[in-house]
Amino acid sequence: MTIERISVDPNICHGQACIKGTRIPVHQIVRMLANGDQMDQLLEDYPTIHIKDIYACLDYAATLAEEQITPLEKLESAV
Repeated sequence: MTIERISVDPNICHGQACIKGTRIPVHQIVRMLANGDQMDQLLEDYPTIHIKDIYACLDYAATLAEEQITPLEKLESAV
């Protein structure tokens, strides 16, 4: 499902993963959810996306987290 809804194009958003057909980066959707935004509010704010796009963003982020091991101390020092 994710591959059908997420695209990476070096000519769009500097090659960041985006919801296909938009310039909405995956990280933006994931971060907004992490900060407490509700899915229905995101869908209202971004009428060009579908609930399946939001789930695809979460799935993409989970896949990246599964593939890379980053010590939490390293993340804390970056903040």
